[in-house]
Amino acid sequence: MLEQGTISIHTENIFPIIKKSLYSDHQIFLRELVSNAVDAIQKLNMVSRAGEYSGDIGEPEIEIAIDKNNKTLSITDNGIGMTADEVKKYITQVAFSSAEEFIQKYQGKSDQPIIGHFGLGFYSSFMVAQKVEIDTLSYKEGSQAVHWSCDGSPEYTLEDSPRTTRGTTITLTLQEEEEEYLESSRIKNLVKTYCDFMPVPIKLEGEVLNRQKAPWRESASSLSKEDYLEFYRYLYPFQEEPLLWVHLNTDYPFIINGILYFPKMKPDVDVTKGQIKLFCNQVFVSDNCEEIIPQFLVPMRGVIDSTDIPLNVSRSALQTDRTVRKIGDYIAKKVGDRLKEVYRGDREQYISIWKDLSTFVKFGVLNDDKFKKQVEDIIIFRTTAKLSEKTADTPAVQVQSEEGDAWQDISPQTADSTPQSPYTTLKEYLERNKERHENRVFYCTDAATQATYVELHKNQGLEVLFMDSFIDTHFINFLEQEYKDVKFTRVDSDLDNTLLDKDKASEIVDPATNKTRSEVVKELFEKALNKPRLNIRTEALKSDDPQGTPPAMVLLPEILRRLREMNAMMQQQSAEFPEDHILLVNTAHPLIQNLANLNQGTIIQGDGQSPTGQLVNMICQHVYDLALMSQKGFDAEGMKSFVERSNEVLTKLTEQAAK
Repeated sequence: MLEQGTISIHTENIFPIIKKSLYSDHQIFLRELVSNAVDAIQKLNMVSRAGEYSGDIGEPEIEIAIDKNNKTLSITDNGIGMTADEVKKYITQVAFSSAEEFIQKYQGKSDQPIIGHFGLGFYSSFMVAQKVEIDTLSYKEGSQAVHWSCDGSPEYTLEDSPRTTRGTTITLTLQEEEEEYLESSRIKNLVKTYCDFMPVPIKLEGEVLNRQKAPWRESASSLSKEDYLEFYRYLYPFQEEPLLWVHLNTDYPFIINGILYFPKMKPDVDVTKGQIKLFCNQVFVSDNCEEIIPQFLVPMRGVIDSTDIPLNVSRSALQTDRTVRKIGDYIAKKVGDRLKEVYRGDREQYISIWKDLSTFVKFGVLNDDKFKKQVEDIIIFRTTAKLSEKTADTPAVQVQSEEGDAWQDISPQTADSTPQSPYTTLKEYLERNKERHENRVFYCTDAATQATYVELHKNQGLEVLFMDSFIDTHFINFLEQEYKDVKFTRVDSDLDNTLLDKDKASEIVDPATNKTRSEVVKELFEKALNKPRLNIRTEALKSDDPQGTPPAMVLLPEILRRLREMNAMMQQQSAEFPEDHILLVNTAHPLIQNLANLNQGTIIQGDGQSPTGQLVNMICQHVYDLALMSQKGFDAEGMKSFVERSNEVLTKLTEQAAK
């Protein structure tokens, strides 16, 4: 026996702390031991290139062996090896600074991820092993192989070994409750999880378990589109193809490599939970990077690899670390650069993915001033601006060209052959419409329910922007702060004078009643609806085809609607339809004109109202119901009443027709 000694750790309770404090993460012992083996192989390459070793370094490899009979698991490398003095230096003295401070900070804190943070990687093996042995031979000429053994107490033995091959073998005699690590399937799973991209073949029973090649360490120019897609499919199987990816690669002022992907945004995606994998020198560390990347990029996927991310601090401290903040800023800038690159270089692709991409971009603009300045000119909105036509039945997509033209044709279809709508930036919209309605933006938040209002604006040459994603409610408020001299008006909040026709006929006074037709129509609806908080307006909507316009429309004043939505959001409930709203009755519509004429023929009977008068009242209610329907203003009881009333109106109309 060469030597007996005591591990120099300044305290005798290091092993209980390792076993207790790290138990929840005990499986990462394999990651630490394999990482050490990779380091040993890379160190051998370094001394060989430096001319300090002239022997044959051979093919680098790490071999994992399982012996179920002896309950041992071993990891063997053909790396640099160690001498007896090096074993004493690197193994018998726990290699971290200020041991007492470490003990004071971490003792009893079982949720702290210590492994790999204070030079304790090798000692993680004692979480699963009752005995750990090292058999090693240094690359140095004339070295004597040594054998080190420890049973988890501060005592160890160090003696000569008969080993004749350069490298190191770590052998763990597993604790009884840790015998799951004698199963090859368990080891394969751990290697795939933690060691898949380590740059050395890792073998079990002759089978190579890891991929070795880390695409994020390659240059972007050496990777094809299919390489990026294949890597994404490997990381996230059974997922839709990503929208876009960003390749990170810098070594100043910090080292960071990675590939980040924009996934398709689905309703069930938790935008607060990240899926970016964190690596350190191609060694898997964590499944999330929430503390490292900006909040608005949390839904991205992919890999970040950096040796400059401080893993030796708690998660809360990580958020305020200066280096971490700089890395976050760098990632946000690279994402912004990539978006601008696609916008300028492949506008068709940018438009085709914008629906999903816009959530990231708008959330980023709302939360990051630097990012906002980067991308504010490439935020686009779907618009009702007319399409130029390449052919009679092939709509073209148009966007602003680099030369400054308002519109430029690009491919009209996406990959699924669905025709796209035109998109525009807000600045282009304002410039295009400054003569017709300067510094005013008409927008739509629900293309289905607000279709009637949008069509009215289109027919009179007013351009409407679609702001219909879930984030746009907040984004509109942001835009109003950015464009303080611009008024944003939702299409159903009020009608621009351009849409109204001063119908002279409606203002002619009837000598019999001394009232205008507009006044008569207003009284009809007030009486039929009997809603004191409903404001009824009578206007003639401008149109070449009055029958194609709605007979009535419900308008929600912009300020009142926003207050209602804000209140609902604060109370975390859906906004109820307000009792205070406007019913605009279109006096130019044939139905409303017929209704007024029908009312003139009403004969008062004994019960106070003729059948014709009853029909007039029911039609007024029906017109109001139809206007409400476009605003989703019905509750369950309202819908029931609407159906019953519709059936009754149709019955009466068919009775009259049958006479």
